[in-house]
Amino acid sequence: MKSVVKLDIQAPRDAVALLFADPANNPKWMHDLDRCEPMAGTVGMPGSTYRMVPKKGDMVFVATVLSRDLPEKVKLLLDGRNLVVSITDRFRATSQGVTTMLSEEDFRFKGMFSRVFGFVAQR
Repeated sequence: MKSVVKLDIQAPRDAVALLFADPANNPKWMHDLDRCEPMAGTVGMPGSTYRMVPKKGDMVFVATVLSRDLPEKVKLLLDGRNLVVSITDRFRATSQGVTTMLSEEDFRFKGMFSRVFGFVAQR
């Protein structure tokens, strides 16, 4: 299942990309996320991993930074118990001080029940 999210942000592209690429900032814009816990590597850099711990529930993801081509693009892989999400975030300067962020997300469900649920959820 694929999803595309497009946002216009009232800030310069370089600043948006730097803030977005730092996992320590994730809880500031992901309201259901409690914290990110570093696991390996320099957090936010290619090859690094960190745990994304929710405020409620047990839907923990291990995030791996696949690439970081700032200020243009960041690629992540989120691996959870029943779900893997491949994410490519692109940043475009659209006008003076405005950045368009385009987030392409590819969801892959693990296990038969999760796959069936994912198929039904598409509709």
